[in-house]
Amino acid sequence: MMIKTIIFLLFFSLPIYGYAGIYTFVDERGVFHFTNIIPVGKKYRIIVPEKTRTLVSRSINDNYDSIIMQHSRTHGIDPSLIKAVMQAESNFNPRAISPKGAQGLMQLMPDTARLMKVDDPFDPDDNIRGGTKYLKMLDKIFDGNLELVLAAYNAGPSRVFENKMNVPPIEETKSFIKRVKQFKQFYNKQKRPDEG
Repeated sequence: MMIKTIIFLLFFSLPIYGYAGIYTFVDERGVFHFTNIIPVGKKYRIIVPEKTRTLVSRSINDNYDSIIMQHSRTHGIDPSLIKAVMQAESNFNPRAISPKGAQGLMQLMPDTARLMKVDDPFDPDDNIRGGTKYLKMLDKIFDGNLELVLAAYNAGPSRVFENKMNVPPIEETKSFIKRVKQFKQFYNKQKRPDEG
């Protein structure tokens, strides 16, 4: 009964639009885990299928739109892409930290944050600036190929190079690309007239 309650709360409290599925598995100690990434090497169950397309109005987060627009103009990156990456990476949580150490709204790894001269990865303006600047750098490296830009953002540019300029065969990366593209399409439809 407890598991069903948790699943219910997860499904109905989170805004969902084109999210990856939600999966559960039990580890060696008998602890239940829930994740939006397919567990590798684990026997798992699908709780929410990946094809879910429910749109909840609360999923439209405009808290950072003015910062996004500012850095979008500075670096020449589509604001819908910036916002889509942000949603896929942190779901708009400025204090988010991934198990691998990525930080803030756009989930910058410490090395990437240093490269982009981000002093405080938990400061929304600094993080969005750094993430947007990094997207611009990747856009130049991969000649505007969105799938490769997103693959490099998620898995690192070296993985794309190792795979002969193809998306690496990593399920998390493939899922990330798919989610970002869906979010981007959604945000493009929500643009105000003055955004172009």
